[in-house]
Amino acid sequence: MSILGNRVERREDLALLTTGGTYVDDITRNGVAHVVYVRSTIAHGRILSIDVTDSLAAPGVLAVVSAADIDLPPIVPITMVEQAMVRPVLATDRVRFVGEPIVAVVADTREAAIDAAELVIVEIDSLAPLIDPRLATAGDAPLLYPEVGTNVALSFTQRGEPVSFDDCDIVVTRTIVNQRVAAAPIESRSALCWWEDTRLVLEIGCQGPHPIRTALAAAYGLEPDQVRVICPDVGGGFGAKAQLPAEAMLLGELARRIGRPVRWSETRSENLVGMNQGRGQIQAVTLGGTRDGQFLAYRLHVTQEAGAYPNMGAMLPLATRIMASGVYEIPKVQFDSVSVVTNTTPTGAYRGAGRPEATAAIERIVDVFAAEAGLDPAEVRRRNLIPADAFPYTTPTRTTYDSGDYAGALDRALNAAGYAELRAEQAARHERGDSKVLGIGISCYVEITAMPGGDEYGSVELLADGTVRVITGSTPYGQGHQTSWAMLVAERTGIPLDRITVEYGDTDVVPRGEVTGGSRSLQIAGAAVFDASAKLVDLARERAADLLEAAVDDVVLDTSSAFDAADTAAAGDARFHVAGSPAVSVGWDDIAASLDADSPMFALSDFVATGPTFPFGAHLAVVEVDTETGHVELQRLIACDDAGRILNPLIVDGQVHGGLAQGVAQALFEEVRYDLDGNPLTATFIDYAIPSAAEFPMFERVEMETPTPINPLGAKGIGESGTIGSTPAVHNAVIDAVRHLGVDHIDMPLTPLRVWSALHKAGGN
Repeated sequence: MSILGNRVERREDLALLTTGGTYVDDITRNGVAHVVYVRSTIAHGRILSIDVTDSLAAPGVLAVVSAADIDLPPIVPITMVEQAMVRPVLATDRVRFVGEPIVAVVADTREAAIDAAELVIVEIDSLAPLIDPRLATAGDAPLLYPEVGTNVALSFTQRGEPVSFDDCDIVVTRTIVNQRVAAAPIESRSALCWWEDTRLVLEIGCQGPHPIRTALAAAYGLEPDQVRVICPDVGGGFGAKAQLPAEAMLLGELARRIGRPVRWSETRSENLVGMNQGRGQIQAVTLGGTRDGQFLAYRLHVTQEAGAYPNMGAMLPLATRIMASGVYEIPKVQFDSVSVVTNTTPTGAYRGAGRPEATAAIERIVDVFAAEAGLDPAEVRRRNLIPADAFPYTTPTRTTYDSGDYAGALDRALNAAGYAELRAEQAARHERGDSKVLGIGISCYVEITAMPGGDEYGSVELLADGTVRVITGSTPYGQGHQTSWAMLVAERTGIPLDRITVEYGDTDVVPRGEVTGGSRSLQIAGAAVFDASAKLVDLARERAADLLEAAVDDVVLDTSSAFDAADTAAAGDARFHVAGSPAVSVGWDDIAASLDADSPMFALSDFVATGPTFPFGAHLAVVEVDTETGHVELQRLIACDDAGRILNPLIVDGQVHGGLAQGVAQALFEEVRYDLDGNPLTATFIDYAIPSAAEFPMFERVEMETPTPINPLGAKGIGESGTIGSTPAVHNAVIDAVRHLGVDHIDMPLTPLRVWSALHKAGGN
C-alpha cells in the first residue's frame, strides 16, 4: 500500500496548537535594542529638513539615523521594470507614499524608541499627489520621478495586428476594477539582526532565506558565506514576504553602529500601509462571438498600479497576459498593459499574483456575454472550453497547457451543486417577487504554477542511529512541507514517518534554495526530495548487497508491509533481500548500523523542472441578496480543483479552504482605499474588513485528479487555486442575483452599500 494519496495528519500542528510556534518576535538575544521608523505622513513631497536633536537626547536612545547617515545602495527593481525608479532604504530628498520610512530610531526598549520617534521633526514641502493610475499617463500628471520623465514603469504591447470584432454578432465591453487588497498576514513583518565578528546574521519571517541572503550580501558588500539568514515559523506570507523589506535591510547597519543586536517588529497599522499590497488592476475587457455562444475574439487592456516604488507589482500583468484566455478556445486574443507608479504603497505578489486577475476578467465578461446572448452561462462555457483531447494545448498568447479536462471539472461542480434545482429555486423567487433573491455564479479557471521553472535543493541522509534527515531548499509558511516531504521519503524507503526529520530555513544548514511561492514547492522541491530518496535506496541496496553477500542487481527493497491500511502513518519493516528469496533480509536499521557514525549515507538531488504546470478547476457560488438592504450572504461555495496527483488530501483541503476564504474576501469585503490626497483610509482592521470564519459557509470540495507529465510525481500546485476560482464565482453570483432588476455589473468588493446603490440607480427595489 502507498502512503501517498492518504489523509496523513500534519506533524507541524501539534506544536502550533499547544506550545505555539517560534516566530521572530518570540526570539531574543542579550542586549537587543529596538528599532522604530519615522514614516511619511505625506503622500508626495520634497524633504526640506530633518531635525533629530530632541530625539537623540531622549532617554534610552542609542542612535537616530536618516538617509544622510548611511551608505547603503538603493533597491533596484526587478529586470524589465524601469531601472531608474529605485527605492532608497530611507527616503532621501523626496517621499512618495504615506508610510515610507524616513528616519530610524534605535533605543533600549520599544517604548523608548516610539517616544523618541515622535520627537523627530521632518519638514516636507507637499507636491501634487498621483493616486488614480488611470491619470498617470496624462500630460499634466505629476511625475514621481522627474529625472525619468514618465510614470510608466513597464508596458507590454500586443504583437501583430489588433484584434478585430467585425465578424462578431455580439460584442460586449466592460471596465472591471480588480481592487487593491492587503496581504494582512497574522504575523506582521519582523526581523532580528546582529553581527558575529564580520558576519551578518538576520532572523526574519520570509518565503526563502537564500534570496534574502543574496540581497543582504550585495547591499553590504559581503560574500554570501559572510551572511546567515534564518527563517523560523512564519505567520503567513501570501507572496508579500518574498522579498527583503527596506526596513529589514537597514538593520545590519544599525546593529553595527550600536554594537548590539537590533529588532524591528511593525505594528498592524504600519503593516497595512508599508507592506506590499496585491492586485490593483483596472481592466478594459471586450469579448465578441456568435449568437449561439461561440467566442471569436477577446481583448484585454490592463492598467496596473505599481505603487510608489515599482518592483514585482509592475510585473503582475506578465502573468495576466500568460493566462489571458483562460480555459477557452478563442481564435483571436489581444493583450496589452501599462504598469504605472502612483503615490501609494507599492504592490507586489499576492496569492496568485496576476493569474487571479486574468481569471476575474475573462470569467466576468463571459457572464456578460451569456446574458447578452440570452444563454445559460454554464452552457456558454461548455461550448467554448478547450477539449480534453487537445493537450498539450497552445493558446494565442503562446502559453502551452500541459494537461486538463475542463469540461469534466465544470460538470462535477454543476452536479455537486444541483445546478438545475438552483435555477428552478431562483426562478421561483422571481415569480413570487421575493425581496431576498438567489444568485448562482460560475467560474472556470486554469492557472500557471512554478512559472519560472528552475530547480530546488533536496537531500536525504541515513544516519547511524537509523533516522533520516531531509534538507530542503523550500521554506514552508503553512503548506505542511514537514509532513509532505516525510511522506515522500517514506513512500520511497518504507521508513516510518516518526524516524524522518525535515530541516529548512537556515542558510548555514541548507546549501541553496529559492523563493517558496508560485505554488512551486511540491512539483520542484518535493520532486527533488522524492528523487533523492530513490538515490538513497540505490545506495542502501549496494550496502545491503554487501551484507547479504549478493549481487547488487539481485537485491530489491520490499516495502509491501511498510504501510498498514488502517494507519498509513504507521510503518512496518521495509526489508532488502535477494529477489525471490525474502527469508534472508536486512532492514534499514541494519544498513544504518553498518555506517560510520561520522559518514552518513547521503543522497542529493537538484531537480530541474522542464516547464510549468497548469492546475484548473470550476467553482460555483450560491448567494442570497437582500434587495432592500444590499446585504449579500454567501450560502454555498462548491470547488472542484484539479492539481494533478494529490499527495495528501488533508493538506490540499487546507490549502483550498484558505484560498477560497481569501478569494471570497476580495469579492465581498476587502479593499485598500485612499483619499484624493493619498491618505490611507484602511490603515486598521476597523476600516479594512478582514472576514472571520463566521462570514463563510462550509466549503464543498469536489475531488478530481489529472496528472501532469512534467514531473515524476504528476503533481501540480494547489496553494493559489482556491483564490483564483472563487473571486469571480462569487462576483458573478451577486450580479446574477440582481440582473433581472437591471444591474449588469458592480465593482468589487460587493458591499451592501454598493449593491444597494446599484439597485437604487437601476430603479430596482
